[in-house]
Amino acid sequence: MSRFSAPIAEQIWDMKYRLKDADGTPRDQSIEDTWRRIARALSEVEKEPAKWEDAFYGALEDFKFLPAGRITAGAGTARKVTLFNCFVMGTIPDSMAGIFDMLKEAALTMQQGGGIGYDFSTIRPRGSDVLGVAADASGPLSFMDVWDAMCRTIMSAGSRRGAMMATMRCDHPDVLDFITAKADAARLRMFNMSVLITDDFMEAVKADAPWELKFDGKVYHTMDARDLWNQIMQGTYDVAEPGVIFIDRINAANNLNYCEDIAATNPCGEQPLPPYGACLLGSINMARLVKDPFDAAASLDAEAMQELVAVAVRMMDNVVDASQFPLEAQAREAHAKRRIGLGVTGLADALLMVGLRYGSDEAARQTEEWLKAIARAAYLASVDLAKEKGAFPLFDAEPYLASGTMQAMDEDVRAAIRENGIRNALLTSIAPTGTISLYAGNVSSGIEPVFAYAYTRKVLQKDGSRTEEEVVDYAVQMWRDKMGDAPLPDYFTNAQTLAPGDHVKMQAAAQKWIDSSISKTINCPEDIDFESFKDVYMQAYETGCKGCTTYRPNDVTGSVLSVSEKSDESPEVDHGADVIYMADPLERPKSLDGATYKLKWPDSEHAIYLTVNDIVIGGHRRPFEVFINSKNMEHFAWTVALTRMISAVFRRGGDVSFVVEELKAVFDPRGGAWMEGKYIPSILAAIGGVLERHLISIDFIEGEGMGLKVDPQAEAMGVDSRPKGKACASCGQYTLMMVEGCMTCSSCGHSKCS
Repeated sequence: MSRFSAPIAEQIWDMKYRLKDADGTPRDQSIEDTWRRIARALSEVEKEPAKWEDAFYGALEDFKFLPAGRITAGAGTARKVTLFNCFVMGTIPDSMAGIFDMLKEAALTMQQGGGIGYDFSTIRPRGSDVLGVAADASGPLSFMDVWDAMCRTIMSAGSRRGAMMATMRCDHPDVLDFITAKADAARLRMFNMSVLITDDFMEAVKADAPWELKFDGKVYHTMDARDLWNQIMQGTYDVAEPGVIFIDRINAANNLNYCEDIAATNPCGEQPLPPYGACLLGSINMARLVKDPFDAAASLDAEAMQELVAVAVRMMDNVVDASQFPLEAQAREAHAKRRIGLGVTGLADALLMVGLRYGSDEAARQTEEWLKAIARAAYLASVDLAKEKGAFPLFDAEPYLASGTMQAMDEDVRAAIRENGIRNALLTSIAPTGTISLYAGNVSSGIEPVFAYAYTRKVLQKDGSRTEEEVVDYAVQMWRDKMGDAPLPDYFTNAQTLAPGDHVKMQAAAQKWIDSSISKTINCPEDIDFESFKDVYMQAYETGCKGCTTYRPNDVTGSVLSVSEKSDESPEVDHGADVIYMADPLERPKSLDGATYKLKWPDSEHAIYLTVNDIVIGGHRRPFEVFINSKNMEHFAWTVALTRMISAVFRRGGDVSFVVEELKAVFDPRGGAWMEGKYIPSILAAIGGVLERHLISIDFIEGEGMGLKVDPQAEAMGVDSRPKGKACASCGQYTLMMVEGCMTCSSCGHSKCS
């Protein structure tokens, strides 16, 4: 009898978390084997490993406690991998040697799969003097381009897709360039970006006061604070970035503000960390803790929750000792403070099960009450661990208890910490759980609302055909099982209909008892006006949030996963956004229209000439074949091979724009070159750029970094193939949704954040 409640859950386990040999032979024969592997690995550091292995297995069983994917996939495998998800790298020195030392450290961390954060505020602004050199500084944005190229290199080498966060202070002279950098759809695509907002700046915005942009004591420019705020807001209104991080609030609340300063977060923002800070993640599945769901007496099982939290804290503390680290500095930091990030998932489902509408005042109060209970249980469990194993090495009772977070904690917890110390400096965090939530039966993700009650997932079979299966939210399926065909109650709500203010209300309620931070997306309707949009961020600041991330679908960001609760369409007719792939290649007409482009790579004696010929189908042009020629004989073999491979792909039809992205992601270890003001990492990437310009010129794709505009093959067959947004990089389906600050595919669970 399978423990999985839906096919997608088992498929995600098999793809992402199931231990297999190099040839693909499964070593975890069942999900029970996976739970046992994790439990055994994390109990090995205990004095009584057999006792704790059983306790850990019990917590994992039936998806009650969900360690983050890195732990689930890596624990007990004997592989040299880190079990930590979140890293903030060291402070970037304002020197060329120091900058590239930091780049090397970032590459080593990302090679092991860690998401990293960096504060680029420490690099001098563009145009400032470089001491000892007769030159002007190129500024932090130019070095961010190099970091972006490094991340693409790691990705193209076969490692996990990289994720990075870049932050910059709101008073840095280059902050305006930082704000607008991602208006160029092809630039800094591997970064999430956030502006570090200070309390002084927010007061200046409210007072419409002037604001100085300065570096190293020198004022470079003065502008109206409100104008700068509006430019930040316009950027996120248009392209969903940059986000904002209320950095003074983070540092004031930090339990460790007596021994560290924070200036950056991990890629999704839930872990503000000091230089070389690291944190691991795991989530309590609240949907599994509700007793008597949908009955008048429905409630969260407080006793079961307390016991589960205690075991989860012990497991996560053991991860600190069981994990490897990409850098020694990260290991030292983790062992000195023993941070863990215990969060929740399934909150929205749990609220539905007890009859509360997500976003209501009652739901916010219940959320605050539940998360306070979890925080209390976590802190008391960590105190018990300190009695047994010792407090974290940098523990100092009085300054620790004087922090903003600890001042709000109940007195009995404070007294226990004062007397016994505490094992883990910080304990709670709400991280992205998109993939593990699907794996756990499609429970609602993190503290997000239910995204959709149900949707149809198209699964590509080995023979090229597609089958359809319904993916149903966990609480909705439970309602169906219990109530049959009875309509959903009025208090059911989802992300499609929830007001932005209700999102903020729920985030603020949760933040009160989360000592780190929260990864959450505030979904805004496309037609929200700019003033109302700005009010969302001001509400987030005024209600105590530590940051704010919004998503407004539009022509730039794409409109994600369209869902319909009811459909009158016949199931046999596919009007979706799936691209049609042809089984047989297209036949070549006798003549084709095309264009030839000259590519001159710096320091190369001979130019490369690219000819792209197009075929017309249904009145639209699409690429059909490519010819690459050069007098440089060193290029002969690979240009011929590339010509044949690209042409073969083009002749198969469908959305071939991925060829551009694959070529642009290739990086030459000997170094790239600057061309037309952009860093191009290799000749192949330059060829990809030329192909992209051609596809734009024939209206096959809409613009740089964007996918298929019209598939003429599908249009000629009478199928609407225009995507409802961007395609998933893993499975190619147009089922992306913005959840917890990260684009997540609801069809395969792919996300660059988890």
